[in-house]
Amino acid sequence: MKVSKKVTTTIDTVNEWNGRIFSWLIIPLVLITVMEVICRRFLGSPTIWSFEVLKQIYAFHFMIVAAYGLLHKSHVAIDVFTMNLSEKKQAILDIVTYLIFFMPFSIICVWESYLFAAESWAVGERTWSVFAPIIYPIKTVVVITFILLFLQGISEIIKRVLILKGETI
Repeated sequence: MKVSKKVTTTIDTVNEWNGRIFSWLIIPLVLITVMEVICRRFLGSPTIWSFEVLKQIYAFHFMIVAAYGLLHKSHVAIDVFTMNLSEKKQAILDIVTYLIFFMPFSIICVWESYLFAAESWAVGERTWSVFAPIIYPIKTVVVITFILLFLQGISEIIKRVLILKGETI
């Protein structure tokens, strides 16, 4: 079980640092928003780029920290059905639901988002706006997000197996 604990620790560490680092993107998001409001409302001179930049920063921020959210159990969960179960029964239920729902969904999303991003890279996709920034990097983030989620799912399954074996995580 030493290897499984090391795998879990490695995945958790990657997603922990990923979340800690990229959570700071909220600062430029707020600053650019405030700047745009000041330019638009008080100076009468809105920018042509802020909407597109804000949309991409928000998309990046929202997606890239998803695995961090899974690590810290901040996603929506319906615990009313499981709160009265023992820890081992909860672990069994978690393993089953991860294997039946989460893992196949993550694999499909990795594949489909890869195709989505590859097509965008192939055509050099840009947005429809006047500013027209490239959008293939942000579409690549979708692939990275689902890979990180998939890896965190593996970590969560290993943790539940360790609970069943009576080991500490």
